[in-house]
Amino acid sequence: LAQATTGAPPLPKLTLEQANTIVAKSLKKGNELGLNPLTVAVVDDGGNLKAFAREDGPGAALRPQIATGKAFGAVGMGLSSRAINERVLERPHFGVALVGASDGRLVPVPGGVLIKDADEIIGAVGISGDTSDNDEATAIAGIEAAGLTAGV
Repeated sequence: LAQATTGAPPLPKLTLEQANTIVAKSLKKGNELGLNPLTVAVVDDGGNLKAFAREDGPGAALRPQIATGKAFGAVGMGLSSRAINERVLERPHFGVALVGASDGRLVPVPGGVLIKDADEIIGAVGISGDTSDNDEATAIAGIEAAGLTAGV
């Protein structure tokens, strides 16, 4: 209520500094593990792109959309994209409905991890470029390096 009376805009739950740390540390982890070039997208709790990077390398034409779709789906559903993938495998019609309801923006493949501050979801990171397990591992490393909790 105090913010409303002062006219000050609300502070972001996920700061640009945190989002940039997640991107940098995720890429660093991928390089340490010798992974294929990665694309990293960080979205806020409203699914809006906050930070993004795509490493140089072949086969990257769709990676921005895939990484963003993993993050968007995770924050939109409040579940990691791995959990969404498991539900889609059990109920394929659910996956079709999710992709349709999101206008094709949701990608139900592991590699999208929720960003939590305590128990609150403040965003998500999506990574594409290597295996889904490796994408997810680098996302977790980036989130933890920013002092936040990964929701997988």
